[in-house]
Amino acid sequence: MVVKNIFKHLALITHHKWIVFKLCCRLGKYWRGITHDLSKYSPTEFFESIKYYTGTHSPINEARKYKGYSDAWLHHKGRNKHHAEYWVDEASPNSTPVLPYKYAAEMICDKLAAGIIYEGKNWTKEYELEYWNNEKDQIILNDKMKEFITAVLEDVAEKGIEKSITKQNVYEKYKKYCC
Repeated sequence: MVVKNIFKHLALITHHKWIVFKLCCRLGKYWRGITHDLSKYSPTEFFESIKYYTGTHSPINEARKYKGYSDAWLHHKGRNKHHAEYWVDEASPNSTPVLPYKYAAEMICDKLAAGIIYEGKNWTKEYELEYWNNEKDQIILNDKMKEFITAVLEDVAEKGIEKSITKQNVYEKYKKYCC
């Protein structure tokens, strides 16, 4: 089972990275696409993810069920600036700043790719907006960023990825909500 999980998890994260890369390229963020989630190949993240691999949802959630926390998540969020949790500093006067555009754009690509991977053939253009609407109130994130993400995902739900995830469209939404 462990050997099988190694290859399945490796295929899953590599496929996820490929989708994020393609979406980042649509936004002109090639480097963000190339370097996206490289920490998932580190021993801390990879080995825990193999142990709790399901193929239907994140192994991080499985680790939390069994251990109460996830070493992989603690490692991951501290090294990947496209995650809201990376930016939380409760001791700072601005505990949740607006993310720089390159990380905000990567965050959008990451969210879409995660839905595409885990939902597979059941994924619809409305999926990520529905998921986001269920989770956004629990996420510690700047309100401007929440408005930006919501606007982009509403656009995807209405028009699809091809028309919504473009360099001009996503950047204009970022300027409107975050600047």
